Amino acid sequence: MALPTSQALLKDMQIASHAHANELPTSKPIPFMNPNAQTRHFPLNKSAFAVRSNKSLLNITSDTGFEGQSRSYGKGNSVGRLVVRAAATAEKPRKNYPGEAKGFVEEMRFVAMRLHTRDVAKEGKKEPDAQPIGKWEPTIEGYLKFLVDSKVVYDTLEDVVQKAAYPAYAEFRNTGLERSEKLAKDLEWFRQQGHIIPEPSSPGISYAKYLQELSEKDPPAFLCHFYNVYFAHTAGGRMIGRKVAEKILDGRELEFYKWEEDLTALLNRVREKINKVAEGWSREEKNHCLEETEKSFDYSGKLLRLIISRLSCFSIQFQRIFM
Repeated sequence: MALPTSQALLKDMQIASHAHANELPTSKPIPFMNPNAQTRHFPLNKSAFAVRSNKSLLNITSDTGFEGQSRSYGKGNSVGRLVVRAAATAEKPRKNYPGEAKGFVEEMRFVAMRLHTRDVAKEGKKEPDAQPIGKWEPTIEGYLKFLVDSKVVYDTLEDVVQKAAYPAYAEFRNTGLERSEKLAKDLEWFRQQGHIIPEPSSPGISYAKYLQELSEKDPPAFLCHFYNVYFAHTAGGRMIGRKVAEKILDGRELEFYKWEEDLTALLNRVREKINKVAEGWSREEKNHCLEETEKSFDYSGKLLRLIISRLSCFSIQFQRIFM
């Protein structure tokens, strides 16, 4: 069978281009001409093919019968009506978690702030249900219990990072935030003033045991507590220390609330270390770390209740303000 001439093809194409594709007889083949190659015929049927670009996927639906074969067609040789639809090629970008753009520590801070009451932090979600710190009635005996139990917790945190059962823990050695030595000095001062130093009690012992267990099997959860304990003490903890000192220590500032270097610089270095470690975590591990925040609040709250006299008369929630 002889191939149609170029003039005949052009005539057919001019006719076809002005007609709706559905009006074309389905039995008649539609020629697609490539000036640089032999003319080919394709059976007429509806077909779709995709052309991928850098920004979108173009789904081209043709009523004129091309089946998507990869071919080169001459410019201007269009037949029938092409319907082009654009669709996004890439998945929609995942929505960032609150604070995620600034690093994982900012995510941790955001979660912690939401656990505050509304009267303490504007991001707080809990109803104000705790007695204001300004109305606390601390005693020397209660404060000593708090300091002793706090030392048990800090001893554990510092021991864990020194032994570094997981290599990441070693990043947090000698950060400048360590408190055990400072607490030892404060307790010695109280002893010299004639006060009896109590033995560690349940809140401190229980928290230390929990931290030790976490450190051996769950690094993300352990680092959640590490962050909350140290960072809370540098902010809300200092505020509480000042209030207590005004009431029972004639304004004396304990070593527990002093740092050898600029505190802002120390905190920034630790933030960078936590962010660096968290970069190696999956999103699931990060979420698991964040979920541990409420337990950190619960344990720390039990320690703080030791400061208050007449515990049965109070329901105290530790409210921390993070820097």
